[in-house]
Amino acid sequence: MEKKRGFEIAKGFENQDINLPIRKTKYSAGYDIEAAEDIIVPSFKKGMNPTLVKTGLKAYMQDDEVLLLYNRSSNPKKKGLVMANSVGVIDKDYYGNQDNDGHFMFSFFNIKEEDIQIKKGEAIGQAIFQKYLTVDDDTAQGERTGGFGSTNK
Repeated sequence: MEKKRGFEIAKGFENQDINLPIRKTKYSAGYDIEAAEDIIVPSFKKGMNPTLVKTGLKAYMQDDEVLLLYNRSSNPKKKGLVMANSVGVIDKDYYGNQDNDGHFMFSFFNIKEEDIQIKKGEAIGQAIFQKYLTVDDDTAQGERTGGFGSTNK
């Protein structure tokens, strides 16, 4: 079978009981993503960096596809968790990169007054594969040289 798109366990997480994402219903667009480890997301204070929540996953896809990471709809109200980047964008060439093997994470701020604990295996967000378009005169030739936050470096 030809591999078109999917999820794999990222290097370093092979023996950590990471669950590959699934859709819960046949009409769901998103694959449910779980936390790879227990983590505390501290209550937001001005000037702090977001908390990166590991998934232990990487994703492969076709040349004209992207993986978009979205927050769970219940997270802001129930847990005070909002994604720092609103939507995570995982490009095809992020898969297997030399820095982190394509391991993608969720970037959260906690807007509640108390710290929030996320447990390993807890659903933290969803991922949706999507086609994208380019403009007629697109000339992009660059190649990825790193992992998280490496664009333009």
